[in-house]
Order: sequence, then C-alpha cells, then structure tokens
Amino acid sequence: MKPVVATSINAIRGAVADAKKRGLSVGLVPTMGALHAGHVSLLQAARAETGLVVATIFVNPTQFGPHEDFNRYPRPLEKDLEICGQAGVDAVFVPDVKTMYPDGFGTYVEVHGLQDLWEGASRPGHFRGVATVVLKLFNIVGADVAYFGQKDAQQAQIILQMVRDLDVPIRLRICPIVREPDGLALSSRNQYLDAEQRRHAVVLHQALEHARTLIAKGERNAAVVQQALADRIKATPGAQLDYAALVDPQTFRSVERIGKEVLVALAVRFGATRLIDNLKIESPHG
Repeated sequence: MKPVVATSINAIRGAVADAKKRGLSVGLVPTMGALHAGHVSLLQAARAETGLVVATIFVNPTQFGPHEDFNRYPRPLEKDLEICGQAGVDAVFVPDVKTMYPDGFGTYVEVHGLQDLWEGASRPGHFRGVATVVLKLFNIVGADVAYFGQKDAQQAQIILQMVRDLDVPIRLRICPIVREPDGLALSSRNQYLDAEQRRHAVVLHQALEHARTLIAKGERNAAVVQQALADRIKATPGAQLDYAALVDPQTFRSVERIGKEVLVALAVRFGATRLIDNLKIESPHG
C-alpha cells in the first residue's frame, strides 16, 4: 500500500479530518527520515493501536548546531516512503523548511531546566528546536497519540513535560530501543561510521550492561558506576566520551546514590559521529 504524501499543511489536515469523520483515532510518528528498524517499530506500534497512521519526514534545521551535520544528514526520501508503505502508514507529511518556518517566524518553545542538561549542554539550542518543531507537528496533524523512541530519552522527557505544561491534547507512547544483534542502538547516524568505528561502537551497549551488572551486585555509589562507564569508553580505540551520567529518569538531575530507578545515559564520539544510548535500571533494593 502506498501512503498518501502531503507536502502542505492543508493537505495533511484534510486527510486527518476525513479519518476523524469516520471515527478513526490518529497516530503520529514524527521522524527526520533515514528510516531504520527503530522507526519501523514506532510505525508498527501506531499501526496496531490507531486507525490512521501519519508519519512525518522533516529534517529540522533548528535542532542542529552551527557545526553539526544538517547538510550531510541523509535524506533518502523514496526509500523512506517505501518503508512507510510496508509498515502500513496511511499518510506521510513531508513539508519543506518554508512551510514549517515561513518568513517572519519568531516563536520558539523552551522547556527550562531539562533542556539545559546533558544533550542540551552538549548541543545548545537543540531542545529548543526539537520542542518547537514537535509542537508545530502536534498542532498541524492533530493526532490522538504520538510515538517516540526511548533511545532519545531526554528528548522524550522534554516532550512529555511540554505536553503536560502546555495542556496539549495528545497522548505519548515511548517505545523501547531497537538494537542491532551486537547491541548497538539503531540510529540514522550509524551509517556515518566506518568499519572499524562500527566494530568499536558496541562499547556503548557493553558499558551500559556493565553498569547494570555493578548495580545488580549492590553498587549504590553513582560516582563509582560513572567512573566504570568512563573507563570502559576511554579504553576503546577511537572513542571519545562526551558524557556518562546516572540521572533521575524524570528530572535528568544527577544522582549521588542509586535508588530504585536510575537512567544511565551515554554520549560518545567516533570521529565526527556522535552516538547516544541509555538504559533504565530498576533495583528491587533501592
């Protein structure tokens, strides 16, 4: 089945309005394209749970920093549309930059506190761009449920807070990370890795699992686990640690003592490619 492709706001709103007249619930999967199995898992969840599935494909310039990879970010639109069709997507919204940011655009969304930590500190302005474009997509599509991946855990928490703070009438579903057989979290940026970098990139997952083991064995000092993560990354050829953090899963504030639930988050560079991963760890002992 080929999805309907809409490039204008009126066209996608029309498709959604028709579906709602027929009593269908609407699921939204916002993406920047370069779709992989992680995206497909979100599309499939939307397909299973809602009557009309809308994917969006838009490489959002406002979430890229001045020295980041906006221009080289992959844009395989035809392949992405084919993947959407195979996943049962009904409509794909593919706006251009002028549609999303017309001349004179001057309104942005900021989630203070959360947006300044970790990913936000490493990529100033990133979450301002994310929150703004996501709210625009929510308003344009008018979906009932939106689907995001746990790999971008801080992004998901920012969107959850934005929806709560601004009373956005949409339900969010945060879906599990999809991994390669060796544990590397799927990402559109993985294709930038050369063969040697790809081989070593599995260290992110290995380090997170090492943290899980330490906590399972009773380690409660976050600094000890954080140092073990850092040591594991630094011992890996070509890996440069951006951050290794143990945080509260809701506030993303660092924890000193590991309680019943902690999010372990990593950002690591291999050359010009920056990878992130995370693992939520629950401990029965707290």
